[in-house]
Amino acid sequence: MAWTMALSPPPPSSSSSSSSYTTLVFPSLRPLSHSKLGSRTSTKKKTLNSWRPLSVSASASASPSPCCSGLRALIFDCDGVILESEHLHRQAYNDAFAHFNVRCSNSPEPLNWGSEFYDELQNRIGGGKPKMRWYFKEHGWPSSTIFETPPEDDENRAKLIDTLQDWKTERYKEIIKSGTVETRPGVLRLMDEAKAAGTLLAVCSAATKSSVVLCLENLIGLERFQGLDCFLAGDDVKLKKPDPSIYLTAAERLGLSGKECIVVEDSVIGLQAATGAGMSCVVTYTPSTADQDFKDAIAVYPDLSNVRLKDLEQLLLNAVTAK
Repeated sequence: MAWTMALSPPPPSSSSSSSSYTTLVFPSLRPLSHSKLGSRTSTKKKTLNSWRPLSVSASASASPSPCCSGLRALIFDCDGVILESEHLHRQAYNDAFAHFNVRCSNSPEPLNWGSEFYDELQNRIGGGKPKMRWYFKEHGWPSSTIFETPPEDDENRAKLIDTLQDWKTERYKEIIKSGTVETRPGVLRLMDEAKAAGTLLAVCSAATKSSVVLCLENLIGLERFQGLDCFLAGDDVKLKKPDPSIYLTAAERLGLSGKECIVVEDSVIGLQAATGAGMSCVVTYTPSTADQDFKDAIAVYPDLSNVRLKDLEQLLLNAVTAK
């Protein structure tokens, strides 16, 4: 495996290869009011009991035919798939807002994103910087210890976003290093099954590379991380999910076509990115994504605890045959 190649920035052609997909847009964003932000204690968190059952759209019960399935690569998203991380990212953002005393619209308190608001925001807009930029455009650019008055020009607004994101990333790393975070059920076993079967293995995340590297080293272990056949983060592509750039780039690095890959995602944004790259997608939803419409996924599961590689091979065979 060419590890250094997998970690290198994508070639210029990779971004241009997705130019035909620039019409992809985020789901319609209705105005989100400050009343949805809530407080750290007032927001009601979804529970496992509130998850609605989601069906599998292709049967995995038939006897698999590995020689005919065409599955050559298994690609994982990171946040929400390898680990359930939405609440950890929200905590890191709120800690950053408090640290820099970020205040919008003359608010007496630092900005604090409530859990319900963040669930909606992170399921509509991929990437940390785009999230903050959208929020500040909608609710007004804030004052802070970075800029005493709200920045008015693009350069200073970019500096504000960069500073907040850098601090947030370091805070998120501290949380991951605390040892309290675990992988979601079935992830490590499925990775090991794929590797043992000779199926290529990749991770493609829209998050900042340094934070994804830390997550993977701490959660899947250094040996599995270094054994990946491809690893891409948000830094490696110009356009974030739901644009398919990251998956198109992964297919190019792996030397495969999209129809030979299965992507494991947790949200509609990730599902759109995968299908936009011509790849079949399996969804393992979280409490914050359970109510989304996954009609374009070939299967939908609460987690991977009962999912085997042979199941995915059969699902891909069924999907290809149905086309």
